[in-house]
Amino acid sequence: MTFTVAIIGRPNVGKSTLFNRLVGSKIAIVDDTPGVTRDRRPGEARIGDLHFTIIDTAGLEDADPDSLEGRMRAQTEMAIEEADVSLFLIDARVGVTPVDEHFAELLRRVGKPVVLVANKAEGKLGENGVMEAYSLGLGEPVALSAEHGEGMADLFAALLPFEREEEEFDDEDEVDAPLAIDPETGEEIEAPLDLSKPIKVAIVGRPNAGKSTLINTMLGEDRLLVGPEAGITRDSISVDWTWNDRRIKLFDTAGMRKKARVETKLEKLSVGDTLRAIRFAEVVVLTLDVTIPFEKQDLQIADLVAREGRALIIALNKWDLVEDRQAKMAELREMAERLLPQVRGVPLVPLSGLTGSGIDKLMGELLKVYATWNRRIPTAALNRWLASVLEHHPPPAVSGRRIKLRYMTQPKARPPTFVAFCSRPEALPDAYTRYLLNGIRDTFKLSAVPLRLTLRKGENPFENKAKKR
Repeated sequence: MTFTVAIIGRPNVGKSTLFNRLVGSKIAIVDDTPGVTRDRRPGEARIGDLHFTIIDTAGLEDADPDSLEGRMRAQTEMAIEEADVSLFLIDARVGVTPVDEHFAELLRRVGKPVVLVANKAEGKLGENGVMEAYSLGLGEPVALSAEHGEGMADLFAALLPFEREEEEFDDEDEVDAPLAIDPETGEEIEAPLDLSKPIKVAIVGRPNAGKSTLINTMLGEDRLLVGPEAGITRDSISVDWTWNDRRIKLFDTAGMRKKARVETKLEKLSVGDTLRAIRFAEVVVLTLDVTIPFEKQDLQIADLVAREGRALIIALNKWDLVEDRQAKMAELREMAERLLPQVRGVPLVPLSGLTGSGIDKLMGELLKVYATWNRRIPTAALNRWLASVLEHHPPPAVSGRRIKLRYMTQPKARPPTFVAFCSRPEALPDAYTRYLLNGIRDTFKLSAVPLRLTLRKGENPFENKAKKR
């Protein structure tokens, strides 16, 4: 089992920069503004052949427990308790401050191992701060520069004593579910899903829709920072969860406002992080505030999810505030069908992130949508359907010439993607392409997931075989 390391320190000492350096990717938002990180964010880190789990945390500040800064500090203290060792960062250019001394005393009281790190120690300007760090009484400081990668060998030596034997882990690379062969008939059939890998689920929506509260209720703990303030979440935070023996990797994301309202560099970075979470996810839960549902921004987020090819579920949060629930649900279903034709049949799940009601129904729908997103339709069944469609509604003649649709197959899933071979793909009207996609969706029950259809010019691969017979 690998060990866990928490990076702690006052704001703007370079914790997220060091986090990004150790995980080998710029996944934590970094900015000169103090207090960018608010939640604790885990990642898989490596120095040489030393592998461990790293936790990025909010800057330690002495504040009222009920304030936002106080709640951020509580998250950091939970990370200290969770970790096997803490990296206590100070800014070597600034030297030891009274705030550093205050939190060094806090770490001594906790009684867990601490590695003192003097960050930004490159050049002569940082040398005095490294020497001053001895005054904290936490042992010899490790002088490094997270931004430039200097001092990593010394950090490796400081962390090496905490290494434990590592457990084997599953490779989580995405692989399309292949078609299996029926041993009796020799025909292609749908292969069962691989249930050993976690389902990657991104929780997205506008600011203050209740995304972090919903995840905390799912987990049964205050894992994510929440509060009445809009826009608390900045980084996309991943947490592991198990529901009815199914492994789930949840991604909490920053709220996405209208593009015209995104003004600061920090908010642009947060939105960019959310977009990466959507691309990485397999299922996206769009969380709506049911008191103001289907705003323009909600529709744009849903359209983005469809264009990225991810399965979609709409969570109607704050359902406990609705009085006439039956009438409200009928109204919302009509709005969804009218405003989101690109994901026809998307599930609408009423729930309350505060009380937890509706979460089991949400997860049931999530598993159904995930299975649909992974479906592979056997080629024989697809072409039997195509023959029936062509008999009842053949493609229209364009410029006096018929378009022949010869053959259709599904080369991949995630999302279901189809290829149709025809005589003049460039001339087939868009309306007929939509007709085919809607027919596939209805016949094979592929609701709530985006479908792809590509037209190619080519011959039926079985045509020569038929002539030989």
